Order: sequence, then structure tokens, then C-alpha cells
Amino acid sequence: MTIGTSVKRIEDPRLITGKGQYVGDIKLPGQCEAFILRSPHAHAKILRIDTEKAKQMSDVHLILTGKDLPEDLEPIPMRLAPNDALTKALQYPLAKDRVRYAGEPVALIVASTRYTAEDAADLVDVYYEPLDPITDVHQAIHPNTDILHPEIGSNDLFLIHSKKGDIDELLKNSPHQIEEELYVQRHSGIPMETRGLLAFVDEDERLTVYGPTKVVHFNHQILSRLLKKDIKKIRFIETDVGGGFGPRGEFYPEDYLIPFAALKLGRPVKWIEDRLEHMKATNHSREQKHHVVVGFDETGRIHALKDEIFVDTGAYIRTHGITVPVLTQGMFAGPYDIQGLEFKVHVVATNKGPTGTYRGPGRFEGSFVRERVIDLVAKKLNLDPTVVRERNLIQPEQMPYTNGISALGQVVEYDSGDYPQILNIARKEMDWENFYKRKAQAEQEGKYIGLGFAMFVEKSGLGPWEFCEVEFTDNGELICKTGLSDIGQGVETALAQICSEQLGIPYSKVKVIHGDTDVVEKGNGSFATRGTVVGGSAAYYASSELKKKILQFAGKKYNLPSENLDIKEEVITQVTTGLKICSIAYILDVAKKQGVELREKYTFSIDHMSYPYGIHAAEVEVDSETGKVKIEKYYIAYDVGKAINPMLVHGQLVGGMAQGLGGAIYEELRYDDNGQLVTGSFMDYLLPSSMEVPEVDINILENSPSPLNPLGVKGAGEGGTVAVAPALANAISNALDKFPLNITSLPIRPEQIREAIRKA
Repeated sequence: MTIGTSVKRIEDPRLITGKGQYVGDIKLPGQCEAFILRSPHAHAKILRIDTEKAKQMSDVHLILTGKDLPEDLEPIPMRLAPNDALTKALQYPLAKDRVRYAGEPVALIVASTRYTAEDAADLVDVYYEPLDPITDVHQAIHPNTDILHPEIGSNDLFLIHSKKGDIDELLKNSPHQIEEELYVQRHSGIPMETRGLLAFVDEDERLTVYGPTKVVHFNHQILSRLLKKDIKKIRFIETDVGGGFGPRGEFYPEDYLIPFAALKLGRPVKWIEDRLEHMKATNHSREQKHHVVVGFDETGRIHALKDEIFVDTGAYIRTHGITVPVLTQGMFAGPYDIQGLEFKVHVVATNKGPTGTYRGPGRFEGSFVRERVIDLVAKKLNLDPTVVRERNLIQPEQMPYTNGISALGQVVEYDSGDYPQILNIARKEMDWENFYKRKAQAEQEGKYIGLGFAMFVEKSGLGPWEFCEVEFTDNGELICKTGLSDIGQGVETALAQICSEQLGIPYSKVKVIHGDTDVVEKGNGSFATRGTVVGGSAAYYASSELKKKILQFAGKKYNLPSENLDIKEEVITQVTTGLKICSIAYILDVAKKQGVELREKYTFSIDHMSYPYGIHAAEVEVDSETGKVKIEKYYIAYDVGKAINPMLVHGQLVGGMAQGLGGAIYEELRYDDNGQLVTGSFMDYLLPSSMEVPEVDINILENSPSPLNPLGVKGAGEGGTVAVAPALANAISNALDKFPLNITSLPIRPEQIREAIRKA
């Protein structure tokens, strides 16, 4: 058995011995480098751009402004959750008449070196007429505020309104109500390696682009469309990547500009983003304001929840469309059976960097708000917060359960799960029954300890399809071509294990190929925790079909019924007798000599997502003098249906927790009133280090396999992140329950804690 085993990653030997190939490692003859001149203003009209002095510099090969791009150039389209109403808020590769955020591309300079290109950029004179910046969603929707996209007619670009039940009647009849404002700050994925591209044109005018990741085939199609160039004359090649997490791999302005420049010059052009550019120009995420009203009874049973959400989407709508706000409201109810729900989600434009997805998009935000509300309900009623959770949970016999809210084109319907069980597991693991004795003892010693829980339901396996092709080579190695990308999640290993299990060969004999549009004919890529669910299922079926073909050939050769044959440890055997018939190598050789092609393709389609679920629990100690939070114990229980490789799942959860910790306590992309990013370096943008990330106890459960795919798997990539903030917020609140501290915003700052203690 290979599936379910913690085998070592196929990818690692190459990467840890320094043999990886990142886009920055590739150097081609005649290569030049690009620099993007970006707007220093958050909001301004462009009156004129003078490039003459810069063009006179030696070794400057090309300077482009918005007016140098094709007149019929389209803006960059949406990939997910597209909506026609938002097409007037899309971004062009270079600004033409107006800039809408500090960091927006204004000109492209290509020179022999990056240094020369930057020097030339200093000589480009851009004449701006500054306009008043909009830096807050409520300011943006004020009647007297400038409209950033006049053709839409409002900075409130789009409204998502979802409703389940008679919310007003349910609130009216609820004995208790809580009304609260909660805020999740702007932050994003901060990979070790920033973005980069290298494009060149060969003698046949064929364009090759190194560097696109995550959605290689989609970006391939979009570049063909924007360049109006035959897609067969463009090749995309995925390189190794130093972290994905959502922001990387979407189609950005640079993804058009660098190939366009290579075509214009007829020579290789490379662009590598520096860290400040990354902070300003790569997709931000998360920033939301919630106004929640919740109605409940004396037992803690929640009958109605209403949430008006203001999502700061930044200056433009990018490729994710309205995915994040759609998922915020669609997944907000989590594991709870709430009779009445209403969400009004405003997608608001401001003069900040455009936003997209970041690990657990929409669920990180919604889980923080929902799980804080649960604890606030418990506090108001003086009830155990785990009991309030228990009384509101969806029961196993209610599965499949529809929460009545739509997301990504489908009503959210949980496929399977036992939510009460996982709550009980966590309570036992954290010794919740005896915690208050320990807390009282700690207080006598002058220590403040707290324990917090946060439950969640994730989504995974977003379709509509994924592709796989498998084929045996002459030396007995299996080639598995997948439409997925590998952005660090272990795609090659997981798919190799799936193929290995089906075909009875060592997983080390499976070579997984991905991310080359000349080699893999189609694919949707790696995002939304879909890799193993959709791509893995495609590999399962393709391998199954190939196995059937091999056994039919062997059965015909030996005059045996193929249904009584199997492949185990590279040998074809009889199922009923266990008799070894021949090696698979022999059958492959015979098949080759007879001209039988041992290759199969499969496109796996899926209509509904699958829904893994879990719980985070944190025990903390809070220093009353400094406000520092020390995590004494952190626990995650997560039901993934079936773990192909438990070690990979474990790694995903620990890494995800570290990123969730950053969002809970450290990270913030903060702007001042002039629309300037004031946290553009690691001196100001704080990241948790190995000193801050605690040991994480992981419990991987396989109690509720998904009925929607042949492997029973549910994704594991985002569950480590989405509930960190509420677990810690609830733990800190519990530790300081005698102080006037109400945590309703992120990140949780030490000064916030110190102030509450001082007030007491």
C-alpha cells in the first residue's frame, strides 16, 4: 500500500541539494533586464510622460508607456467568479490617463542590466496632477467622494446579497442579541522568492515564457488573447517556486509586459520583482469590516445572524474577480446549523493595492468573525464556549447539509462530517475539563493563562475538471503528465503515490511532469485546495484505465481472464491463487514489440466541492507587563477524508498555522491617509520567525471520506491557517477575562493588551 503512507517527497533531493531551477537562475545569451516605473501617488491624473532623456542612455533598449501599447489591448480579465458588471474596473498593463494606487505600473524600461534600467527610470519625467486619495471603504462610498471607475458609477462596485430564512422575524423573536463591529486587516502571502519572468523569441517567432506558476494553462490562454498571437506560437514553462500561497501565479501586468517587450526586441527579457515591489504590487488580501447582529436564546442556541461586510478590494478587480467576498459569505456559517442568515457584502474600490486570494481566502476572515461571536455569546450568557458550539453544530445525521448560501456558482452543501466528534476530541486533548483549576492556580501565582477554541469548515476540490495522462516508457518508468502545478505542496509525490498504488510499481518509478504547455495538453492548475481532490482523481482514473489495458493484454497473451489478474510489486499475479504470471517489465516489452501503446488520458470532472473540517485550540500565557502572548500549546484536529501522504498533510497544517499566526498577531499592510504603504519592508511588516511559531500538535482524522471522488480525499492546504486568529483571540480573551478586553480586530497588538490591563 502506497496511499496512506508517509513516504519521502520526490521533489526534495533536487531542491535541498541546490539543483532547483528558479526563474532567477535562468540566464540566456543576449538577455536584458526590465524595470517597472511605478506611480509614487495613490491617486493622480497623468498629464504627460517624457522619456527622451532616458532613451538617450546607452544600453537602454526599450521604454514603453501606456500610449505605446496596442490601442485595442484589452484589460486583464477575471479568472474566477467573473461578473460583467466589474469589467470596467479591470486593470490594463500600464496606466494611461490616471493612476489609482501607489505602485501602479506607469512605464517599462528594458536595458542591458537592471541597474541601468533603474538609472534610466530616474530620467523619465512623469507629470502628475495629484487627486485626493480614498483610503477607507466608508469614505469611498460617501456621496461626495470621487468615483475611481466612472463607468461603473460608484465605488461600491458590487453587492452580494444572500439570505436564508426570515431573518428579521427570527431576530425579533430571539431573547438576546449582540451587535458588534469586527475588522480583519490587510495582509498577504510573503514568499521567500518574489515574482519573476523570463521571455524570449526564437528564430521561428515562437515565444517562450519561463516563470508562470499556479495556473499555467490559463495564463497561456490569456497572453495569447492579449497579444492576439496564435496560442501554438507561445510556450509556457513553470519553474521551481519559492512559495505560492494564493498571490503568486495570477496574471499580473508584468505577465503581459515582459513577453510583449521580448517580442518587440527579439531578445530575452527578464524581470525579477524586488521586495518593495512585492509589497506594493502583488495581490494583497483579507481587509474586511463586518457589522454583525446575532440573535440567540438562553441556551446559547443561535437562531439568526446578519452580517454587513465591506471588502476593501483596492484600486482594481484582478483575476480572482469577487472570489474572496463570495467565499466569505458562502462559508461564513461554518459547522453551525443556523436557521436564519443574511449577508450584504459590499465590494468597495479604494486607492490601495488591488487584492486577490491568500491561503484560506474568505474563510480566514469569516472564521475570525464567527468564532469570536460564538465566544461573545457564551460570555454574555456565562456559558462554556465549547457548550455553545456544541449546541449549534450540524449533526452527522443531517449530512449532506446545505447551508442555503451560494458560493462559486453552487449552493454550499457539506458532503460529510461529524462535527461534534471533533469538538470532543479537542476538548479531551486540551484537558478542558480541568483547565479552570489550572487557570485559578496560575492566577494565584500572578500568571494569566487562557484556552481558546475555533471550529471551521473548509472547501476543497474546486472543479470543473482536471487532466492527467499516464504512459510507460521503455525503461519501465511511468510518466504522469498533470494539469496541476507544483507550488510547494508536494504534487509530484502525491500523484506518484496514487499512480503507484494503481499500477503496483514503486512510487519512485513515477515521474510527474507539469507546467509545460508543450508537453501537458491542458490543465486548470493548482489553487483552491484542489490538487489531490481533482488532479489526484484524474491520475487515479488514468492509471486505472492503463492498468486495465495492461491486464487485458496479459490475459490475452496467457489465455487468462483479465478480471482475475492484478499487479503487485511489479509482477502480474492471479488474484485467486496468488500465482505469479510474469513481470510487468516483460509485458511492457512484449506490448512494445507488438506496437501496443500503453498510454491513457483522463479528464476528471466534478460538480461539487468537498468540505474538510476541523478545530484549532490554543493555550496561551499573557505577560501582564508587556502584553506579550506566549503560546504554551497549540492543537489542530483536521478531518481530510483520506490522507494520501500523512506527512505532507502534517507539513501543510504546520506551515499553514505559521501563516495564520502572522495574520493573527504580526502582519499588516498598512496605508496612511495619503494612500502610501507604510509597511513596505521587513522592518515594518512583521513576520513570525521560528522563535514565535510554536510546536503544533496535529491530529489527522479520516473519519468522513468524501463521497464525491474515488479516493475519498478532501483538501488539506488551507485548514492550518483559517482558524488560528480566532483560536488565539479567544484564548487571550479567556486569559484576561477579568479585564475590559474585547478583541474585535486583527492583528492583536501587545499595546491593546497592555491598555486593557492598565484600564483595570
